[in-house]
Amino acid sequence: METKKQNNTAAFINLSTLTQYFIPLGNFIFPIIIWGAHKDKSEYVEQQAKQTINFQLSLFMYSCILALIAIPIFLVTFFNHANFNASVEDGDFTLTDFNFSDVTGWLTVAIVAALIFAMLKVAEFFLIIYASVKTANGDDFKYPLTIKFLK
Repeated sequence: METKKQNNTAAFINLSTLTQYFIPLGNFIFPIIIWGAHKDKSEYVEQQAKQTINFQLSLFMYSCILALIAIPIFLVTFFNHANFNASVEDGDFTLTDFNFSDVTGWLTVAIVAALIFAMLKVAEFFLIIYASVKTANGDDFKYPLTIKFLK
């Protein structure tokens, strides 16, 4: 049976991943610090910390894969197939003969990958809040689509 302190610690581990919006890599640093301070005290806190870190590592891997799909496709298709002439007159930069019809297929793939990334970030935010509430109540929470890096 978990105590209220252990439940709050597990919830705080989940909430600490939201520091990624203020501190780069905060979603990894703070859960690891809190886990390190409490790992010998509670098996429940250790299990929830591993879940949280595995979820963040999984999301990082998914984001890298989506970036590896979207960015090169967007850049290669845009610069290889788009015909444009640039001219600078009186300090104004103008593009002429710019045609989207040559790049729409591959550009759509890049845009879809970027949209999936955006949906992943929104889902991450709500899953973190949901996991925090569940662990604060003492329930065991497992994030979906999580690869077990830490066992």
